Amino acid sequence: MTTDSKAIALAALRMAMSESRGEEGELKQKFATDGIRCVAVDYGGDYLGSIKKIIERAIVASKREGVIQETHGDEGAVAGATREALNQVMGKALGLNIGGKIGIARRGEHLSVAVFFGVGLLHLDEVAVGLGHRVAPKN
Repeated sequence: MTTDSKAIALAALRMAMSESRGEEGELKQKFATDGIRCVAVDYGGDYLGSIKKIIERAIVASKREGVIQETHGDEGAVAGATREALNQVMGKALGLNIGGKIGIARRGEHLSVAVFFGVGLLHLDEVAVGLGHRVAPKN
């Protein structure tokens, strides 16, 4: 049996790893049948200078797509989970450029944020994945 935490984490990872807007839409529909709301956001830039922008984008996209409501608790859950996911890729990304996607998924009080980034300098690319989970007030 898959726990809610695991199911939500897998949904966030799948959204972050989607390769196109079409695939994102298909995944959103599939997850919606399981009661999971999700969204994905593309991002690229310098890692260190981008942390604040990435967190803001995750919150804005989550509100826009109905994953969270505009409450202090919901916004804080997304910000905290995003920060946790970014901390997990810091060792590979610090001082370099990143490019990829942020996936956010929620069912009930479980919320996960996944980041899937290419990290690189010129053609020497590395891949980094981070995942954060928070409990958000039920809405």
